[in-house]
Amino acid sequence: MRTKIRVWDLPTRIFHWALVLSVIGSMATAQIGGAAMSWHFRSGYAILTLLMFRLIWGVVGGQWSRFTSFIYTPHATWAYLRGKGHAGQSIGHSPAGAVSVFVLLAVLLAQVFSGLTSDDEITSAGPLVGLVSSAWVSNATFYHANVGKLILLGLVALHIGAIIYYQLNKKQNLLLPMINGDKVTDIVRVSSKDTAATRTLAMAILTGCALLVAGVIKLAV
Repeated sequence: MRTKIRVWDLPTRIFHWALVLSVIGSMATAQIGGAAMSWHFRSGYAILTLLMFRLIWGVVGGQWSRFTSFIYTPHATWAYLRGKGHAGQSIGHSPAGAVSVFVLLAVLLAQVFSGLTSDDEITSAGPLVGLVSSAWVSNATFYHANVGKLILLGLVALHIGAIIYYQLNKKQNLLLPMINGDKVTDIVRVSSKDTAATRTLAMAILTGCALLVAGVIKLAV
């Protein structure tokens, strides 16, 4: 019997799409340059706030948003990639999806922190440049403008490719559940808790993260 379960709670869905928009905004403003760089920094602060929220929500959020629900052993991941996974791995993040999530979070964090300590020596300098050595600034600037950007673009392309692959080859729509939060399955699994109380908690966490980022930036400038 097929049943509908709540997989992605509202805070996770809002995080996902807010991150998508922030990353697009960051990339676009970096290409435009000039006066748009002020918005590049703002989008970077937004990304950092969202990442901090996700790290916390990965501990206290809904069942399928918690990191413990998609931490797989190397053996399980390898088996899944060879087509020997099991149906239960398709509820939340699959082993392949889990790897992409953790890698993307790590790359985004590296990109944000390198940006905070970058200096193009023309018009833009990160707010934390004064807290690190000149060698660090030089390396961070090169990484942020060249290496990190290319890695991020590659991961975005891979993410989009995976969505298309699952839709065409496995007949799995990965986007719809991230919009409405639900999946229809014949596997008995617990739904993610997604109530007014959990949403209020998420808002409090997000607000706290935003205030922390704003406070650090203000002190550093």
